[in-house]
Amino acid sequence: MTMKVIFWGVRGSIPCPGSQTVKYGGNTACIELCIDELDYSLIIDAGSGIRELGYQLVKREDKNLDIRIFLTHTHIDHISGLPFFLPAYMSDRKIRIYGPVSHEQATLENVVGGLMDYRYFPIRRDELAAEIEYINLKEEHLNLGKGLSLTTKLLNHPILCLGYRFAYQGKIVCTTYDTEPFRNLFNLDPQDPNYNEELVQDGEETARELNAQLEEFYQGADLLIHDCQYTKAEYEAGKQGWGHSWFEYVCSAAARAGVKKLALFHHDPTRTDAQLEELEKIHCSPNCYGKIEIFCAREGLEVVL
Repeated sequence: MTMKVIFWGVRGSIPCPGSQTVKYGGNTACIELCIDELDYSLIIDAGSGIRELGYQLVKREDKNLDIRIFLTHTHIDHISGLPFFLPAYMSDRKIRIYGPVSHEQATLENVVGGLMDYRYFPIRRDELAAEIEYINLKEEHLNLGKGLSLTTKLLNHPILCLGYRFAYQGKIVCTTYDTEPFRNLFNLDPQDPNYNEELVQDGEETARELNAQLEEFYQGADLLIHDCQYTKAEYEAGKQGWGHSWFEYVCSAAARAGVKKLALFHHDPTRTDAQLEELEKIHCSPNCYGKIEIFCAREGLEVVL
Protein backbone atom coordinates (compact mmCIF):
# COMPACT_ATOMS: atom_id res chain seq x y z
CA MET A 1 0.00 0.00 0.00
CA THR A 2 1.64 3.21 -1.17
CA MET A 3 1.00 6.90 -1.59
CA LYS A 4 1.95 8.54 -4.86
CA VAL A 5 2.09 12.25 -5.55
CA ILE A 6 1.82 13.55 -9.12
CA PHE A 7 2.58 17.18 -9.93
CA TRP A 8 0.27 18.66 -12.59
CA GLY A 9 1.13 22.33 -12.01
CA VAL A 10 4.02 23.81 -10.04
CA ARG A 11 4.08 27.55 -10.84
CA GLY A 12 2.84 30.47 -8.80
CA SER A 13 0.94 33.64 -9.64
CA ILE A 14 0.11 33.08 -13.32
CA PRO A 15 0.58 30.38 -15.99
CA CYS A 16 3.79 30.93 -17.93
CA PRO A 17 3.98 28.57 -20.93
CA GLY A 18 6.85 29.04 -23.35
CA SER A 19 10.21 27.81 -24.54
CA GLN A 20 11.94 28.77 -21.27
CA THR A 21 9.62 26.81 -18.96
CA VAL A 22 9.39 23.46 -20.76
CA LYS A 23 11.40 21.39 -18.26
CA TYR A 24 9.64 22.41 -15.05
CA GLY A 25 6.33 23.42 -16.62
CA GLY A 26 4.28 26.59 -16.79
CA ASN A 27 0.96 25.58 -15.19
CA THR A 28 -0.12 26.83 -11.78
CA ALA A 29 -0.66 24.74 -8.67
CA CYS A 30 -2.29 21.34 -8.94
CA ILE A 31 -1.22 18.12 -7.19
CA GLU A 32 -2.80 14.67 -7.26
CA LEU A 33 -2.49 12.37 -4.25
CA CYS A 34 -2.98 8.77 -5.37
CA ILE A 35 -3.89 5.96 -2.96
CA ASP A 36 -5.23 2.77 -4.56
CA GLU A 37 -7.52 1.96 -1.65
CA LEU A 38 -9.45 5.23 -1.90
CA ASP A 39 -12.79 5.19 -3.70
CA TYR A 40 -12.33 8.78 -4.87
CA SER A 41 -9.69 10.90 -6.60
CA LEU A 42 -7.90 13.39 -4.35
CA ILE A 43 -6.61 16.68 -5.74
CA ILE A 44 -4.84 19.54 -3.99
CA ASP A 45 -5.53 22.92 -5.64
CA ALA A 46 -7.13 23.69 -8.95
CA GLY A 47 -4.73 25.94 -10.81
CA SER A 48 -4.32 25.65 -14.58
CA GLY A 49 -2.69 22.24 -14.14
CA ILE A 50 -6.06 20.69 -13.27
CA ARG A 51 -7.20 20.98 -16.90
CA GLU A 52 -4.92 18.18 -18.10
CA LEU A 53 -5.56 16.16 -14.94
CA GLY A 54 -9.29 16.31 -15.69
CA TYR A 55 -8.76 14.78 -19.11
CA GLN A 56 -6.63 12.00 -17.62
CA LEU A 57 -9.21 11.20 -14.92
CA VAL A 58 -11.83 10.67 -17.61
CA LYS A 59 -9.53 8.44 -19.67
CA ARG A 60 -8.48 6.12 -16.85
CA GLU A 61 -10.14 2.71 -16.89
CA ASP A 62 -10.02 2.52 -13.08
CA LYS A 63 -11.46 6.01 -12.77
CA ASN A 64 -13.23 7.07 -9.60
CA LEU A 65 -16.49 8.88 -10.19
CA ASP A 66 -16.09 10.79 -6.93
CA ILE A 67 -13.53 13.57 -6.74
CA ARG A 68 -12.37 15.60 -3.75
CA ILE A 69 -10.52 18.86 -4.34
CA PHE A 70 -8.72 20.51 -1.43
CA LEU A 71 -8.01 24.19 -2.07
CA THR A 72 -5.22 25.72 0.00
CA HIS A 73 -6.81 29.14 -0.60
CA THR A 74 -8.83 30.97 -3.22
CA HIS A 75 -6.28 33.17 -4.97
CA ILE A 76 -6.79 33.00 -8.72
CA ASP A 77 -3.68 30.93 -9.52
CA HIS A 78 -5.04 28.15 -7.30
CA ILE A 79 -8.58 28.00 -8.69
CA SER A 80 -8.34 29.25 -12.30
CA GLY A 81 -8.46 25.75 -13.79
CA LEU A 82 -11.86 24.80 -12.35
CA PRO A 83 -13.94 26.12 -15.27
CA PHE A 84 -11.86 23.87 -17.55
CA PHE A 85 -12.08 20.72 -15.38
CA LEU A 86 -13.79 18.18 -17.65
CA PRO A 87 -15.39 16.00 -14.91
CA ALA A 88 -17.42 19.04 -13.78
CA TYR A 89 -19.37 18.76 -17.06
CA MET A 90 -20.24 15.07 -16.58
CA SER A 91 -23.48 14.05 -14.88
CA ASP A 92 -22.05 10.83 -13.40
CA ARG A 93 -19.46 12.71 -11.30
CA LYS A 94 -19.65 13.96 -7.73
CA ILE A 95 -17.14 16.65 -6.78
CA ARG A 96 -16.52 17.89 -3.26
CA ILE A 97 -14.54 21.11 -3.03
CA TYR A 98 -12.94 21.84 0.35
CA GLY A 99 -11.23 25.08 1.32
CA PRO A 100 -10.96 28.05 3.67
CA VAL A 101 -12.93 31.28 3.37
CA SER A 102 -11.80 34.63 4.72
CA HIS A 103 -15.24 36.14 5.30
CA GLU A 104 -18.46 34.43 6.34
CA GLN A 105 -20.41 36.56 3.88
CA ALA A 106 -18.31 35.23 0.99
CA THR A 107 -18.98 31.50 0.92
CA LEU A 108 -16.61 29.07 -0.77
CA GLU A 109 -19.30 28.35 -3.35
CA ASN A 110 -19.69 32.01 -4.23
CA VAL A 111 -15.96 32.74 -4.32
CA VAL A 112 -15.06 29.72 -6.47
CA GLY A 113 -18.30 29.73 -8.45
CA GLY A 114 -17.79 33.40 -9.20
CA LEU A 115 -15.22 32.37 -11.78
CA MET A 116 -18.13 31.24 -13.92
CA ASP A 117 -20.03 34.50 -13.78
CA TYR A 118 -21.15 35.41 -17.30
CA ARG A 119 -18.89 38.49 -17.14
CA TYR A 120 -15.83 36.23 -17.14
CA PHE A 121 -16.88 32.89 -18.62
CA PRO A 122 -19.51 31.76 -21.16
CA ILE A 123 -20.80 28.82 -19.10
CA ARG A 124 -22.45 29.43 -15.74
CA ARG A 125 -21.90 27.24 -12.70
CA ASP A 126 -25.61 26.29 -12.69
CA GLU A 127 -25.03 24.63 -16.07
CA LEU A 128 -22.39 22.21 -14.76
CA ALA A 129 -23.65 18.64 -14.93
CA ALA A 130 -21.69 17.15 -12.02
CA GLU A 131 -23.02 17.13 -8.48
CA ILE A 132 -20.82 19.68 -6.69
CA GLU A 133 -20.63 20.24 -2.95
CA TYR A 134 -18.62 22.96 -1.17
CA ILE A 135 -17.18 22.36 2.30
CA ASN A 136 -15.56 25.10 4.41
CA LEU A 137 -12.36 24.22 6.24
CA LYS A 138 -10.57 25.74 9.22
CA GLU A 139 -7.80 24.44 11.46
CA GLU A 140 -9.08 20.95 12.16
CA HIS A 141 -8.51 17.20 11.87
CA LEU A 142 -10.54 15.10 9.42
CA ASN A 143 -10.96 11.38 8.81
CA LEU A 144 -11.12 10.95 5.03
CA GLY A 145 -11.84 7.21 5.09
CA LYS A 146 -9.81 4.06 4.34
CA GLY A 147 -7.28 5.06 7.02
CA LEU A 148 -6.44 8.45 5.47
CA SER A 149 -6.48 11.46 7.79
CA LEU A 150 -5.98 15.17 7.23
CA THR A 151 -4.78 17.86 9.62
CA THR A 152 -4.91 21.51 8.53
CA LYS A 153 -2.76 24.45 9.63
CA LEU A 154 -3.12 28.21 9.13
CA LEU A 155 -0.28 29.69 7.07
CA ASN A 156 1.11 33.22 6.66
CA HIS A 157 -0.39 34.65 3.49
CA PRO A 158 -2.38 37.80 2.61
CA ILE A 159 -5.57 35.70 2.47
CA LEU A 160 -6.70 32.83 4.71
CA CYS A 161 -4.59 29.89 3.58
CA LEU A 162 -4.23 26.34 4.90
CA GLY A 163 -1.39 23.86 5.00
CA TYR A 164 -2.36 20.19 4.68
CA ARG A 165 -0.90 17.14 6.42
CA PHE A 166 -2.15 13.88 4.91
CA ALA A 167 -1.31 10.71 6.87
CA TYR A 168 -1.84 7.18 5.58
CA GLN A 169 -0.36 3.83 6.63
CA GLY A 170 2.51 5.53 8.46
CA LYS A 171 3.36 7.83 5.51
CA ILE A 172 2.94 11.62 5.65
CA VAL A 173 2.61 14.17 2.85
CA CYS A 174 2.50 17.85 3.81
CA THR A 175 1.80 20.98 1.78
CA THR A 176 2.79 24.41 3.11
CA TYR A 177 2.08 26.97 0.44
CA ASP A 178 1.45 29.86 -0.03
CA THR A 179 3.34 31.08 3.03
CA GLU A 180 6.28 33.05 4.32
CA PRO A 181 7.94 33.04 7.76
CA PHE A 182 6.07 34.92 10.46
CA ARG A 183 7.93 38.07 11.50
CA ASN A 184 7.70 40.87 14.03
CA LEU A 185 5.41 43.58 12.66
CA PHE A 186 6.04 46.11 15.41
CA ASN A 187 8.28 49.15 14.96
CA LEU A 188 11.87 47.93 15.37
CA ASP A 189 13.60 51.33 15.32
CA PRO A 190 14.59 52.39 18.87
CA GLN A 191 15.04 55.96 17.64
CA ASP A 192 11.39 56.24 16.59
CA PRO A 193 9.23 58.06 19.18
CA ASN A 194 6.57 55.33 18.79
CA TYR A 195 9.02 52.54 19.61
CA ASN A 196 7.81 50.25 22.40
CA GLU A 197 10.38 47.76 23.68
CA GLU A 198 7.82 45.51 25.36
CA LEU A 199 5.72 45.25 22.21
CA VAL A 200 8.82 44.50 20.13
CA GLN A 201 9.84 41.70 22.48
CA ASP A 202 6.32 40.26 22.41
CA GLY A 203 6.32 40.43 18.61
CA GLU A 204 9.65 38.62 18.37
CA GLU A 205 8.46 35.86 20.70
CA THR A 206 5.16 35.45 18.86
CA ALA A 207 6.92 35.15 15.48
CA ARG A 208 9.31 32.54 16.86
CA GLU A 209 6.45 30.52 18.33
CA LEU A 210 4.42 30.59 15.11
CA ASN A 211 7.37 29.54 12.97
CA ALA A 212 8.17 26.73 15.41
CA GLN A 213 4.55 25.56 15.24
CA LEU A 214 4.74 25.35 11.45
CA GLU A 215 7.94 23.29 11.60
CA GLU A 216 6.20 21.02 14.10
CA PHE A 217 3.28 20.71 11.67
CA TYR A 218 5.48 19.10 9.00
CA GLN A 219 7.85 17.38 11.44
CA GLY A 220 9.07 14.05 10.06
CA ALA A 221 7.08 14.28 6.81
CA ASP A 222 8.01 11.75 4.15
CA LEU A 223 7.33 14.47 1.56
CA LEU A 224 6.97 18.19 2.20
CA ILE A 225 5.78 20.40 -0.67
CA HIS A 226 6.76 23.92 0.37
CA ASP A 227 6.33 27.38 -1.10
CA CYS A 228 9.70 28.57 -2.44
CA GLN A 229 9.02 31.35 -4.92
CA TYR A 230 12.03 33.56 -4.16
CA THR A 231 15.70 33.62 -3.38
CA LYS A 232 16.72 35.38 -0.18
CA ALA A 233 17.99 38.38 -2.16
CA GLU A 234 14.70 38.67 -4.05
CA TYR A 235 12.66 38.42 -0.86
CA GLU A 236 14.67 41.10 0.93
CA ALA A 237 14.54 43.39 -2.11
CA GLY A 238 10.85 44.13 -1.70
CA LYS A 239 8.87 40.88 -1.48
CA GLN A 240 8.23 40.86 2.28
CA GLY A 241 4.55 40.55 3.06
CA TRP A 242 3.69 38.99 -0.30
CA GLY A 243 3.20 35.58 1.34
CA HIS A 244 6.01 33.53 -0.20
CA SER A 245 9.22 31.95 1.08
CA TRP A 246 12.80 31.68 -0.14
CA PHE A 247 15.19 28.80 -0.82
CA GLU A 248 17.62 29.26 2.05
CA TYR A 249 14.93 29.46 4.72
CA VAL A 250 12.77 26.60 3.41
CA CYS A 251 15.61 24.10 3.03
CA SER A 252 17.02 24.86 6.48
CA ALA A 253 13.62 24.68 8.20
CA ALA A 254 12.70 21.38 6.52
CA ALA A 255 16.05 19.86 7.50
CA ARG A 256 15.55 20.96 11.12
CA ALA A 257 12.12 19.30 11.11
CA GLY A 258 13.50 15.96 9.96
CA VAL A 259 11.67 15.99 6.61
CA LYS A 260 12.78 13.14 4.33
CA LYS A 261 11.97 14.63 0.91
CA LEU A 262 11.42 18.34 0.16
CA ALA A 263 9.75 19.50 -3.06
CA LEU A 264 10.37 23.20 -3.70
CA PHE A 265 7.12 24.51 -5.18
CA HIS A 266 5.26 27.56 -6.49
CA HIS A 267 8.08 28.67 -8.79
CA ASP A 268 8.11 32.33 -9.76
CA PRO A 269 6.59 32.79 -13.25
CA THR A 270 9.69 34.74 -14.37
CA ARG A 271 12.02 31.89 -13.35
CA THR A 272 13.39 30.09 -16.42
CA ASP A 273 14.37 26.44 -16.63
CA ALA A 274 18.04 27.45 -16.72
CA GLN A 275 17.65 29.55 -13.58
CA LEU A 276 15.87 26.75 -11.71
CA GLU A 277 18.61 24.33 -12.75
CA GLU A 278 21.22 26.67 -11.26
CA LEU A 279 19.26 27.00 -8.03
CA GLU A 280 18.98 23.21 -7.84
CA LYS A 281 22.76 22.95 -8.12
CA ILE A 282 23.12 25.31 -5.18
CA HIS A 283 20.39 24.03 -2.87
CA CYS A 284 19.58 20.47 -3.95
CA SER A 285 22.97 18.81 -4.08
CA PRO A 286 23.39 15.80 -1.75
CA ASN A 287 24.13 16.68 1.89
CA CYS A 288 23.84 20.42 1.25
CA TYR A 289 21.37 20.62 4.15
CA GLY A 290 22.09 17.25 5.73
CA LYS A 291 20.38 13.96 4.92
CA ILE A 292 17.21 15.52 3.46
CA GLU A 293 16.51 14.98 -0.26
CA ILE A 294 15.64 18.30 -1.95
CA PHE A 295 14.39 18.93 -5.50
CA CYS A 296 12.44 21.48 -7.50
CA ALA A 297 8.96 20.21 -8.38
CA ARG A 298 8.18 19.88 -12.08
CA GLU A 299 5.10 18.94 -14.07
CA GLY A 300 4.71 15.22 -14.61
CA LEU A 301 6.97 14.27 -11.73
CA GLU A 302 5.70 11.31 -9.68
CA VAL A 303 6.93 10.69 -6.14
CA VAL A 304 6.14 7.29 -4.64
CA LEU A 305 6.24 6.91 -0.86
